[in-house]
Amino acid sequence: MPASVGQGGPVTGIKESLHEALRQNRAAVVAKLDGLSEVDRRRPLTTTGTNLLGLVKHLAGVELGYLGESFGRPPDRPLPWYADGSVWEGADMWAAAEESTEEILETYRRACEHSDRTLAELDLDAVGSVAWWDEERRVTDLGTILVRVLVDTARHAGQADIVRELIDGRGGDDQESFGDEEEWAAYVARIAAAAASFEE
Repeated sequence: MPASVGQGGPVTGIKESLHEALRQNRAAVVAKLDGLSEVDRRRPLTTTGTNLLGLVKHLAGVELGYLGESFGRPPDRPLPWYADGSVWEGADMWAAAEESTEEILETYRRACEHSDRTLAELDLDAVGSVAWWDEERRVTDLGTILVRVLVDTARHAGQADIVRELIDGRGGDDQESFGDEEEWAAYVARIAAAAASFEE
């Protein structure tokens, strides 16, 4: 995996700590695509259509919007779903048949690199403006935006964990350290029994 989407080095300072946490969450989202068929990467697994490849596609726009355009650093190539306005119809949350996994991953990689340059070149108190926020709170700073992007990415990483588990049972990183399939089944049975005690 490219370093700009995943692994980082030693961390010092609050900006570096937040940036490293962002890198880790980026990598967690991308890793959920590993070993899956194109259908499983794309198919909706919730009633609102949440799917793995769509999460990656959406996060490319989050990175470029918040850590690019909000600081006067638009991308060289605007995202097509922003350029044609289809983002406002949810086009950033799923992959069209003509969009390959490789294309979307490359778009996300480039978006992360673009964000990384912003983070490297600006201080946390650098002033930005988020055009799609209400006017009275539109002007903000890099620290606030970095936290916003980190929280958004972490939230979608959690969704990706659940979606991947629904596809093939592969849970989070600590799944194997807890136990084997039999131990997990016993654990889930205890949870189900506790819940059932409230049935009327």
